[in-house]
Amino acid sequence: MSPRTITRVAALALAASGLAAAAAVPASATVHPAAPRSPIVLGAIQYDSPGRDDHSQKSLNAEWVTVTNTGRGTVNLKDWTLTDRAHQTYTFHNLRLAGHQSVRVHTGKARDTGRDVYQNRRDYAWDNSRDTATLRDNHKHTIATKSWGRR
Repeated sequence: MSPRTITRVAALALAASGLAAAAAVPASATVHPAAPRSPIVLGAIQYDSPGRDDHSQKSLNAEWVTVTNTGRGTVNLKDWTLTDRAHQTYTFHNLRLAGHQSVRVHTGKARDTGRDVYQNRRDYAWDNSRDTATLRDNHKHTIATKSWGRR
């Protein structure tokens, strides 16, 4: 075979393998970047307010989710979201969570502190029998989920 023929055959083989690879991936496939590893986790959840569900602030605020920074450095939770299965969403404001610190996200109303923040809801956020808490960062990456009840 002449060098020119070898070059043509190699070019055709390379083009064919590229077409085969392109055909193997569906046109609708989208590559999403993986969520970055985060030291932020969901801790304890009190999804069933103790006592009678009377919609009082005491009862609403006895329903909470703990968000914990397991790392050493401070993480700003600004624009992070905490969502339930029904897509009710709480958006964090400019909350800086220091290393090895936790914050409780309560359902009802009260004044936010460094250790407790409030969703300012008038109704319960979490389903007592089955729900999922999902924490997303400000880029909508899912950072943590926690479920309870039957699936």
